Amino acid sequence: MLSFFRKNKNSITTLFPDNYVDIHSHLLPNIDDGSKSFEESVALIKRLSNYGIKNFVITPHIMDGVWNNTPRNINQKLFEFTNYLKTQEIYDINIRAAAEYMIDANFEILLSKKKLLTINDKYLLIELSYFNPPINLKEILFKIQIAGYQPILAHPERYTFYHSNYKEFFKLKERGCLFQLNLLSLSQHYGSKTTKIAEQLLKDNLIDFTGTDTHNNHHLNVLETINNRKLLKLVAPVLEHNSKLLQHN
Repeated sequence: MLSFFRKNKNSITTLFPDNYVDIHSHLLPNIDDGSKSFEESVALIKRLSNYGIKNFVITPHIMDGVWNNTPRNINQKLFEFTNYLKTQEIYDINIRAAAEYMIDANFEILLSKKKLLTINDKYLLIELSYFNPPINLKEILFKIQIAGYQPILAHPERYTFYHSNYKEFFKLKERGCLFQLNLLSLSQHYGSKTTKIAEQLLKDNLIDFTGTDTHNNHHLNVLETINNRKLLKLVAPVLEHNSKLLQHN
């Protein structure tokens, strides 16, 4: 059953441009804290497809001691899932796999091996602890770029330790870090302070890409409620940035 907000012409779900690429989601089943089954993954893909999103770079967590995923098991799960989509006669979806790398004690070891799952062989999606940033974050960002990757920081607006030190966002950008906004942050899903920071990052033109960060149906229920005209106007041009990723395949 379609919700009221799906019918609302001002909803964010009507704004996705052709060839939009969702570069942050957890749609592979039973591999992290995202989808729990092939059936759930298909249901999520169908809903996202109804919004006009048909291109995905799925990004399971790689987090030492929590989600010990590897390129091998992620690609194997991707293979299984794409085959399952065919059994469901879903052929118009383009899915690739990358990963969302936690900057933890094991990350530099993975980086040194240069066997990382990236977006378009170039962009590396990274995340930080929600408690505090690594004390050597500057050095890690430098090492990522020396290794030939472009770091994209997932959902910078969610790191509350930067909320009262907003200038740090500019410093991260100066160090070559791109920013990916969670579209859910335009709702109250993560709290009003996160929404306020998301709005300011958009106003300051600090956001490079967006992502749904979809884990489950509840996230899409929330996504459908985003209809603040001011926020939609701010995010609309940034949605176009994701579409350009297809031009570099």
